[in-house]
Amino acid sequence: MILPLLGLIIGVLGLLWGADRFVAGAAAAAKNYGISPLVIGLTVVSIGTSAPEVLVSVNAALSHAGELAVGNAIGSNLANIGLVLGVTALIAAIPVQKHLLTQEGAALLIVTAAAGICLYDGFLGRGESLFLAALVFPLIVIAIKYKKNHISPEEEATSEDIPDLTTGAATLWFCLGLAVLLASADITVWSAKSIAQSMGISELVIGLTVVAIGTSLPELAASAVSAARGHHDIAIGNVFGSNLFNILLVMTAAGAISPTDLSAQVFSRDYVSLALMTLLMIAMVGYALFKSKRTRTPARIPRAFGFILIGAYALYYVVLWPSIITAT
Repeated sequence: MILPLLGLIIGVLGLLWGADRFVAGAAAAAKNYGISPLVIGLTVVSIGTSAPEVLVSVNAALSHAGELAVGNAIGSNLANIGLVLGVTALIAAIPVQKHLLTQEGAALLIVTAAAGICLYDGFLGRGESLFLAALVFPLIVIAIKYKKNHISPEEEATSEDIPDLTTGAATLWFCLGLAVLLASADITVWSAKSIAQSMGISELVIGLTVVAIGTSLPELAASAVSAARGHHDIAIGNVFGSNLFNILLVMTAAGAISPTDLSAQVFSRDYVSLALMTLLMIAMVGYALFKSKRTRTPARIPRAFGFILIGAYALYYVVLWPSIITAT
């Protein structure tokens, strides 16, 4: 157990460092080639923060651990809502805009519903996975077209954080970050599988908990830093964007590479929990907008809602606990 635990810690830390260098190198290189900071933020940075989950999912699928990959995707989304957004709300009340409800929120609801259709029969197939993955490109195009005409001052300020590196240095960091990501994903999956086998816990549970939280740390760091700097709109945008990519890229990577049978609990317990948490998050945005319209004050998700989100996430672990106890 000592070696797998040590490997898991090293693997997750490697994923975090590798993702940071990978995104920095890719963003700086794109900037040097004249791509606008807004487009870089909506593509390279947004997808890059999901790189740890994507590579863990791919590696798990190649290692015939499909449930670990699916658990990683669902668990990461749960962590993003309950932990990342919950902690961010505790740092500061989060301003929300109408487009979060009518655009990002609507897209997330549709994609989450589509994921439920794919998981309902207990089998994640190649065709449905490729269909969901194909939605990434049109969503990005639509987002870029909209944001070009509706960019906020916070988004402009955040776009300026893209590092200034020479093309050679950017390429070096990109390649090094990618290499570390690939190696760390391999170590993480091996360690997670070994821990699951040693403790008698399913790979699904390990993916839903330890691996999911570990690979969600980039989103937690990005959102917490954004909130601390006053870029609150970016913080909640990170959660919506990351959850979309986790379903469209992370979950589908497993099904596309290695179609897999899933236990009944993946839908009845884990997916249903994710759907409820997603609805709760979107309901909070709707409530903030409704209250703003009535009181004619800026729409904000209050700090009290942070406690609700964290509490809901903790409740999921209460539901999950019997599976851990039974296994051990």
